[in-house]
Amino acid sequence: MTIYRIGRELAFPAPEDAEPSGLLGVGGDLGPSRLVLAYSMGIFPWYSEELPILWFSPDPRAVLPVDALHAGRSLRRRLQRRPFVVTLDTAFGRVIRSAAAMPRRRQHGTWITPDMVRAYEGLHRLGLAHSVEAWDGEQLVGGLYGVSLGGVFFGESMFSLRPDASKVAFVCLVRQLERWGFRLVDCQLPTPHLMSLGAQSWPRRRFLEGLAEGLRHDTRRGPWRFDGDPYAPWV
Repeated sequence: MTIYRIGRELAFPAPEDAEPSGLLGVGGDLGPSRLVLAYSMGIFPWYSEELPILWFSPDPRAVLPVDALHAGRSLRRRLQRRPFVVTLDTAFGRVIRSAAAMPRRRQHGTWITPDMVRAYEGLHRLGLAHSVEAWDGEQLVGGLYGVSLGGVFFGESMFSLRPDASKVAFVCLVRQLERWGFRLVDCQLPTPHLMSLGAQSWPRRRFLEGLAEGLRHDTRRGPWRFDGDPYAPWV
């Protein structure tokens, strides 16, 4: 088993060299150039505060083609009732901190460390990281954030303080991405939550091919806003 040491040079090993758990390398930094290179190669950071930076490229990969989005009957009924006000890029810092604070089953602590928060807020200021918010009145009750390059959105984390709040935010985002011509949402690792929304398990090779195709498109920098009603075509 080979785990690569990532040094100061702005470079990564080939993602195909990751070990079976998906771990590819250790070290480096979370600067914007490093993160953009990582995502463009199908690599992402995932580690806890007591560990050095760990870089992953799992095989298989959870991926949602934007035209494969699935909303079950109960979720469609929920969408038709417009349960939340859904916005884009209005509270990025609050979304990422809420996701960091959200308890996870079988997980102690969080992988969204203070350094990660600062790094992704930096990408947000550059127009490359985006958030979706679900509001109940003035209360932020759900949302998600991620990174956008070309025609690919790389989902990072979501949170929900009300039933279906993160699902509603996710569905509204994916429909908007489809209108903009995006191809894929990288969900990284499969969860029942994401698979119920249409995510698929792809071999790494297929994901990297889809990523290369998506990166041929221009990157839509932020701030993002919905084109019209975020609940269309559900209502």
